[in-house]
Amino acid sequence: MPLTFDDLLVRARALSRDGRRALLGIAGSPGAGKTTLAERLVRSLNGDGPPWAVHVPMDGFHLADAELDRLGRRDRKGAPDTFDAAGYAALLRRLREESHEVVYAPGFERVLEQPLAGLLPVPPQARLVVTEGNYLLLTDGPWARVRPCLDEVWFCEISEEERIRRLVARHEEFGKEHTAAVAWVRGTDQRNADLVAVTRERADLVVPATALPAPPPREG
Repeated sequence: MPLTFDDLLVRARALSRDGRRALLGIAGSPGAGKTTLAERLVRSLNGDGPPWAVHVPMDGFHLADAELDRLGRRDRKGAPDTFDAAGYAALLRRLREESHEVVYAPGFERVLEQPLAGLLPVPPQARLVVTEGNYLLLTDGPWARVRPCLDEVWFCEISEEERIRRLVARHEEFGKEHTAAVAWVRGTDQRNADLVAVTRERADLVVPATALPAPPPREG
């Protein structure tokens, strides 16, 4: 039987055993639907009740543009060395070990394209933290500290044509004109996608496009 979104819900819910907080990672190349899946999982698991599940994206650990300028990395924002990977791994450890108190995580503001400190509270009652990002399965440098913090990592997989279409639309939505959006997707984003693609084999589960929720409609 093909994997369905309902199957994913059952598997995610089962990660929290005996009341212990669990951490689920969702990886995949840029534009593969990681954020949409994470948000839909959390919304479905919580229903109308208290926050049993919480979404904490990796994107909150983007280095600020001012630091990228200082390092000379602004033109490839989104590459592995444009994140605070060690800080991200440290937060994941806190989320696992300090489940008795509120832990604040940074978020990411898409319009500003900047991280925002302390945006996302993770309350003690949260039994599942869903975190998503491109590089959860990398084994280089401080990224290698991420995978041991996670109970499972799923890998989102969609066709290259659809992934690229979504990425171009996203860049246009947040201010790039079409030619610039295509150039970024074919250049910086594609280099990152190629790096992420080889980590697929390290995932606990590959989630095909048929099990992924449709992305929300774009405005305008």
